[in-house]
Amino acid sequence: MSTVVLNRRNLLVAGGSVLVAGLSPGLLLPARAEGLAPTPSMAGGANNYRKGAPFVERIGKGGFWMRGTVRRAGDGAPLAGQRIQIWAHTVEGQEHEQHSHGATLTDKNGEFRLEMPQIIPVFGQPHGHLAYDSSDFKTVFLRPVMRSAKDTSLEAHFVLQPV
Repeated sequence: MSTVVLNRRNLLVAGGSVLVAGLSPGLLLPARAEGLAPTPSMAGGANNYRKGAPFVERIGKGGFWMRGTVRRAGDGAPLAGQRIQIWAHTVEGQEHEQHSHGATLTDKNGEFRLEMPQIIPVFGQPHGHLAYDSSDFKTVFLRPVMRSAKDTSLEAHFVLQPV
C-alpha cells in the first residue's frame, strides 16, 4: 500500500489536474455578468424637487460643473436624450428657489453636464440634487455629497430601470 503525502506541491498538482480534466467546467467558462443593477433613489434626494424644471444652458453665472452618465439597467447601454434635473444650494441661491433649478439632456454617449454656481454647504454638507423623472424609466433621485466645499465639480451616475 502506498502512502499519499499531502504537501503544497502535491495539492497544486492535484488541483491543476482537476482543471485540465474538466471536472470543474464552471471554472473554465468565462464569467457572465448578471446585469447592471438599477440605481436606487437616495434618501433626501427629492427635497425641493420641482416637477418640470426648465431646460437651461447654465444655472446662474456658473463656475461649477455637475456631470455624470445615464445607462440602462441590465446591459449598461448608454441612454441618449434622457432628461436630468439638477438643483443645489449655491452662492447665488438656495435649493428651494426656482432659479437654482435647471434641466439638461444626455448626449449620444449617455453623458450630461451642466454648469451652475458653486455649491456651498447647507446643514454642514456641500451636496447637489439630481433627478431622472421622465416616463420611460423609473424615477431616481440622487443627493451626492462633495468631499470638500472647495471642489469645483461633482459627478452622479444613473442606472435606470424601465417602467
